[in-house]
Amino acid sequence: MPEITIYTTAACPYCRRAKDLLRQKNLAFTEIAVDGDPQARREMAAKAHGRTTVPQIFFDGVHVADCDELHELALSGKLDLLLAGETQ
Repeated sequence: MPEITIYTTAACPYCRRAKDLLRQKNLAFTEIAVDGDPQARREMAAKAHGRTTVPQIFFDGVHVADCDELHELALSGKLDLLLAGETQ
């Protein structure tokens, strides 16, 4: 199982949706809040190829998705493949 990191803000409904999906799959994750933390947001953007919106989700340090992309991966079955260590 990959180590999952999700960058979020407290008031973000997309962050809640993404975390809910991860929890539904019984996946543990590390949450990094970027509200009021410009250094954490810069770190996230650097890792997410310039994306500054939240959430941004990483598996083993590799950028995987934002909220919509995460749900698309889940619906297509590709999320389970990623979790099993297979490529997209």
